[in-house]
Amino acid sequence: MSVLEFTATELLAELTVGNVSATELTRVYLAQIEQNDEAIGAFLNVDAERALTQAKAIDQRRQAGEQLGLLAGLPVAVKDVLCTKGWTTTCGSRMLEQFVPPYDATVINKLKAADAVLIGKTNMDEFAMGGSTENSAFKKTHNPWGLDRTPGGSSGGAAACVAASMAPLSVGTDTGGSIRQPAAFCGVTGMKPTYGRVSRYGLVAFASSFDQAGPLAMAAEDVALLLEAIAGHDPVDSTSANVPTPSYTASVREPIKGLRLGVAREHFGDGLDGGVDSAVREAIKVFESQGAIVREVSLPHSKYAIATYYIIAPCEASSNLARYDGVHYGYRTDEKEMLAELAEERKTLEEAGDRAKLEAMDTSLVRMYRKTRSEAFGPEVKRRVMLGSYALSAGYYDAYYLKALKVRRLIREDYDAAFKDVDLIIGPTTATPAFKLGEMNEDPLSMYLQDLYTVSANLAGIAAISLPCGITGEGLPVGLQLQAAPFEEEKLLRAAHMFQQATDWHTKRPR
Repeated sequence: MSVLEFTATELLAELTVGNVSATELTRVYLAQIEQNDEAIGAFLNVDAERALTQAKAIDQRRQAGEQLGLLAGLPVAVKDVLCTKGWTTTCGSRMLEQFVPPYDATVINKLKAADAVLIGKTNMDEFAMGGSTENSAFKKTHNPWGLDRTPGGSSGGAAACVAASMAPLSVGTDTGGSIRQPAAFCGVTGMKPTYGRVSRYGLVAFASSFDQAGPLAMAAEDVALLLEAIAGHDPVDSTSANVPTPSYTASVREPIKGLRLGVAREHFGDGLDGGVDSAVREAIKVFESQGAIVREVSLPHSKYAIATYYIIAPCEASSNLARYDGVHYGYRTDEKEMLAELAEERKTLEEAGDRAKLEAMDTSLVRMYRKTRSEAFGPEVKRRVMLGSYALSAGYYDAYYLKALKVRRLIREDYDAAFKDVDLIIGPTTATPAFKLGEMNEDPLSMYLQDLYTVSANLAGIAAISLPCGITGEGLPVGLQLQAAPFEEEKLLRAAHMFQQATDWHTKRPR
């Protein structure tokens, strides 16, 4: 049996007893990347020398009998939205193509403290804006289950590399479903922790009140392992929750007696693929066979979730991305070319005697701002910045942004009411299996609707996990979503592990 077939938890056991070294394991995954990533495109940057240096140092410390961290020797891939000191962080954008952060994100510091081997930075939709990883400025990522299919987004590279056995663990981020949707499409397990559970320090912001880093892996117990390593209060992040972090690895194998599952009636209706529907209903039966009590619940304001999200998130994006002006860091347009262009325009207007247009001309600074942003941002980023700027503009703030904030509160209240009667809410992660690359490029609204079942958890700030629960007739994975009240990740992981003990969907690998 190849080590590539082992779960991260099993690999950690092999490392601990000395059946494999961190260096050997890292070489195996680097070889897998070299063999497969040209076709898949999961990674933007792989630093083999850096990874092997880390692995050798861990092996030496293990041989010396030193105490090692929680992930000692396990390779971990990281979405290229988390700052890494001395290592390019691009966010999938030309704007940051040459950006090398002077510091590590807190998540990266925690991975290093846990003795993980950082194997590479994964591809993503530009600034995490997208649901197919086709919006990266550098390459498209392909789904290992079908190379003509999307791996989902925006953490498509993070999910695809785990599905293709190019890393046993990866870290993604979830703003509106960007961990769970790719996890569903790629047949892996992925969790969006409660907002504030994992530090956002050093996570390049898209929408600050939504963004949350989280783990992806093959199995729930592996997700528990990685979450335990990266979770916890961070005093340098004002949005980090100062609540105790339990030992997820210690509790994940404990079954939940009398588990109460709520099936949201709004998650089973028009637009839900038949194969997804049947797989999710079979998964519910598995929980019932384990003694779970299933009842119907309602999330009446969920029908407004997409509209609410796509007002608030672009508003936050337009504010966050204003910093990319070509002055402080990042891409800057060719100034010589720009000044020559400006001089030529001025000369033409002077010769024509058009004083009105001369007075309205850009200054060189304004022209530099405009050209920098138009050249370095992709179409989806521009679309969301414009949507957000419009919704925040004078005369529209109350009608759009303020109203969306009020609806967001109502969505959270729906969840609060539901969790008084049930422990977890169960349903599909996505309405369909992975769609074909290019299928929705001309229809942004259809792409946004892919987030139908995931955005509510981000609006409410609660925890949610996606795990494999079936395979369609086309041979594509189906994702099952479980949602829990804030800071109930333990409950999510225990329930997910219960399901995976009774099924083998999480062990399936693409050919």
